[in-house]
Formats: sequence, C-alpha cells, structure tokens
Amino acid sequence: MRRAYMQLSLRPDWVQVDGTFYPDICCPGETIVQGDSKIAEISAASILAKVARDNEMTTLDALYPGYEFAKHKGYPTKLHLQRLQCLGVTEQHRTSFSPVRKQLAVS
Repeated sequence: MRRAYMQLSLRPDWVQVDGTFYPDICCPGETIVQGDSKIAEISAASILAKVARDNEMTTLDALYPGYEFAKHKGYPTKLHLQRLQCLGVTEQHRTSFSPVRKQLAVS
C-alpha cells in the first residue's frame, strides 16, 4: 500500500485501511477490521486491487510457463506449492512468503 500511496499525484487528508495494520505512510488515518464489507470505498479499492493482481498473474503465467500463475493467482494452493518446489523461485516470488524462504534455503 505504501508504494501505491507514494505514486498518488494527489495526496489524501485521511486514509482508511482494511485490516489491523496501518502502512508506513505520512498521512493520518485509521484501520478498519473487515473494512471492505463496511466501507464502499474500501470495497471498491479491494476489487480494483484484485483485478489488477489477477491481470498481473495472467501476464506472469505467460512469462513463466509451468508455474500456472493464472490458475492459482499467487495464493498458496497445493498447486502453487508443488510448482514452487518443482521449478524453484523466480524473481517475482516474494521472499517474505514462508514457502519461498524455505525453497531458497534448500536451493
């Protein structure tokens, strides 16, 4: 969320964040547990983020055949974990994700 905030050409006065973790941004705001079901703007942002993520995963699927990113969309499904173990880690994988860290330790 920090990256998205830093790319805004217009900075908000107040930010509402879904969940319990407030990002490291220089803007006052609040966290709202289940905010996507309570606040229309958070719900819309969540939908836009998921659509963008799905589009990115479809692109990654074409760039990295075999990982089947378009099927699991990056979620830690059984298929995702199998492909990660079989094919290894790409530069697109998040090293903060425990199975990726474990795979890197094995490699």
